[in-house]
Parts: sequence; C-alpha cells; structure tokens
Amino acid sequence: MLLRQVPRVLGQSAAASCAVRSGVQRRHLNLHEYQSKELMDTYNIPIQKFVTATTAEQARQGAIDLNVEEIVMKAQVFAGGRGKGTFSNGFKGGVQLSKDPEAIGDMAGKMLGQHLVTKQTPPGGVPVNTVMVAQALDIDRETYFAILMDRDSNGPVMVGSPDGGVDIEEVAESNPDSILKVPVDIKEGINDEQTAIMVKHLEFEGEQAVQAADCIKKLYKLFIDMDSTQVEINPFAVTPGGEVVCFDAKIGFDENASFRQKDIFAIADTAEDDPREVAAAKIGLNYVGMDGNIGCMVNGAGLAMGTMDIIKLYGGEPANFLDCGGGVTPEGVSAAFEIITSDPQVEAILVNIFGGIVNCATVAEGIIAACKQTDLSLPLVVRLEGTNVDAARELLANSGLPIINAEDLDDAAQKAVATLGA
Repeated sequence: MLLRQVPRVLGQSAAASCAVRSGVQRRHLNLHEYQSKELMDTYNIPIQKFVTATTAEQARQGAIDLNVEEIVMKAQVFAGGRGKGTFSNGFKGGVQLSKDPEAIGDMAGKMLGQHLVTKQTPPGGVPVNTVMVAQALDIDRETYFAILMDRDSNGPVMVGSPDGGVDIEEVAESNPDSILKVPVDIKEGINDEQTAIMVKHLEFEGEQAVQAADCIKKLYKLFIDMDSTQVEINPFAVTPGGEVVCFDAKIGFDENASFRQKDIFAIADTAEDDPREVAAAKIGLNYVGMDGNIGCMVNGAGLAMGTMDIIKLYGGEPANFLDCGGGVTPEGVSAAFEIITSDPQVEAILVNIFGGIVNCATVAEGIIAACKQTDLSLPLVVRLEGTNVDAARELLANSGLPIINAEDLDDAAQKAVATLGA
C-alpha cells in the first residue's frame, strides 16, 4: 500500500521482524472485493452489478440473473495475482471471463473448495470459499485513486494517478511525477477546490469530471464514516459509454475502531489467517506465529519483543510473539499454553511476566493450573518479577511440577535454550 509506514527490520532482530508482521497482519481489517463493493453500493458509488456464490449452482444461476452480455468471475481471496494463479486441482486462473452462464457454473465448480496459489500466497495457497460473479464492462481509460491515513500528513491524504490498472508501486518507480498527493484536513474534510485539483490531475473532463468528483466525495464520506485507513480504487475507470466506475476496491479499517464498527468487523473472513492468531484474538491475546522452537508467553508488547530478542541473543529461536496484556488471569494463562503448544515446532516454553498491575502469585497459580489442565510435557522456564514475586516463586517451587525458575531474563533465556539440547 502506498504511503504505509512500515518499521525497519534491523539485522536479525526477532522483535523487529515480529513488529513488521504484527503491524501488517493485526492492525488492519481487510475486506474481500465483494464486501468492499457491497459497502460502496450503500453509498451509491458506481460499481459493476454482481452477485456472490459459494456453490457452482449459485454461480450459474447468478450469472443468469445478472442478465448481462459478458460475465467476469473472481475468486475471493486476500492475495494479488489471482488471474495468473493455479488451483490445487490444476485449474488455472482465479479470474475468468465468459458469456455463457453454464461455463461460469462449470468454472466455479473448479474454483470453490480448492486452494489458489499465486505469487502472493503461501506455497500451499489459500482456500477459495466464495466467488464474485459480476458484469464485465469494457474500459476506455484507467486511473488510480485512493484515500489513505498518512502519518506524515497527520490525517487523510488523497492519492491519484492517471496511470491506473497496475500496481501503484510500479507507477511510483517508473513515473513518480504522475502521482499527486493531496493532504486533507480531517476536521474540515475535502472541499470542492481539492476535489477539482484531483479530478483535473486524473484527466477527467466534462460530464466525466462531474461523475468523478461525485465519486471522490462519496468515497471520502465512506472513509470517514467507517473509520477506514485505506480506500483504494484501482482502476478508477471510464467505460466506452462515458461512465465513471469503481472497478476494483480495497478497503482497510483500523482495529482500534472495532467498538464503533461492529457490523463491519463481524463480517471479517479469517479463513486465510493463522488459526492460532484467530483463537488468540477471540480471547484478547495478541499472538503472531514465527518459525522458532521456544514458545513465549509475556505480558506487554515491549517486554515480549525484548524476550524474543534475548532468546535469539543466546542462540535460540522464538516460536511466537504472545502478549497477554497487563491483566494476566489463570484462564488467560491456560488459553495461552493451549495456543503455544498447538504449534508442533515448540520444544520449550518461556514465561516472562512482570507483575506491576497483576499479582505474581496469581500468575503462578495460573501457571500451575494451566500445566495440570493441559498436561504440559514440554520444558517450562518461568521468570517472574514484581508484586509478590517471592510468594510466586515459592508456589512454583512447591508445585511438584518440573517448572524451571529463573532469576532474571538473561537467566531465563539461557535456561530455555539449554533445555533444547537436554
């Protein structure tokens, strides 16, 4: 995404690497193309006619019901390169064109229930559970338009280029002068002058300029109303008949607004997400899976990142980032253990808790209960510090469980790494 601020990964820092992953994966909710178009339709923003289908018969009937000259069908996945992708059954192309509803139904049967592999998916691909069956419209001219929340501008910024239909990153490299950025005062909103500047830059004229300006204003209203971080239209295009249409859309939402946007967040599709991350999010834990073999359970994002880095410093590899938050509970500890141990790569667990708000003794009781409840057989190293820490360490020492107490974080990391060779 243009203008996205991404943390820099320094060297081999596990924490920095995880910061990038967690920032990209967990800060934003993304919608499928059909969901974005459904939302735009509620704002009377011009889009193609479409239906969605989860079965081949629904796709066939939907193509009939659209009653259009030509149909485009797209696999609904969170990955680019769909048109050149390959399905797990060998069928090629996650974007298909046809004038025959029967052919649409046949091709939908080859897409649904399969995994689609593209240049942006994991090697095994991602599942296709829904297809969008839409009216295929010819395009006379393509442009790019987006509204993004930009840190440098301390608010929204409109971004536009008369070169649309391709990745904006490519345009930025090959023809940066074609990209116009117009910061918007979030208190005032976009005005007619700013809209006119963008419309002119996108080379719309006459009636098309009027349509484009109307679209831009409606897209901005959607952006503000829905607490969006990104509304990207590519292509923002003109048909041979002179209609300005939003052909493809990507809309992202800040998860901090989930309490206001409950309807939007309720339709989140987690089929492509790591199931451990989904399970953690449901109970208020922040989890990101990694590639190592030492599972981590920590309270506080900064402490979690420091824990991962010190594991790496002593020759280990963290298996995950898991932040339990400030109010660690016995139930949360048990849930965290279940999520950590669901990763077959984990060979040891390191618990690092600082008891500021939380009582360390309460945490110790939760760890003991979680060990018994999950029948934990992996080596467990525990470092506790803070409120009532002496009582907590005594509880662990007298639990009868093979829990390894650690005095400080260095000691904990070294002991966790040492268990791998035991």
